[in-house]
Amino acid sequence: MYLVAIAWAYIALMMAAAEATSPQGTLLGAFFTLLMYGVLPLGLLFYILGTPGRRRRRRAAELATQRDAGGHPTTRPAEGLAAEREET
Repeated sequence: MYLVAIAWAYIALMMAAAEATSPQGTLLGAFFTLLMYGVLPLGLLFYILGTPGRRRRRRAAELATQRDAGGHPTTRPAEGLAAEREET
C-alpha cells in the first residue's frame, strides 16, 4: 500500500514541477496541482485506511480504563458482534 502511495506522491510532485517550469505555468498553479493531486487524495486515503487501527486503539483504551477501574469489560450481544464483523 505504501508503494502505491509513494508512487502517486512522486507523480503528483512531477506534475507540479512540470507546471512550475512550464513557460505558461506558475508557482501558484504548481502549488495547487501538488495540493489537489497529491496531498488531499493521499491524506484521504491514509485517513480511510487508518480507521480500523484507530477503532482498535480506542477499544483497547476503553478496556484498559475499565480494567483500571476494577470493573469487568462489558460484553456485547452476539448480534452486535456479527453486525460489526460485516462492517469491516
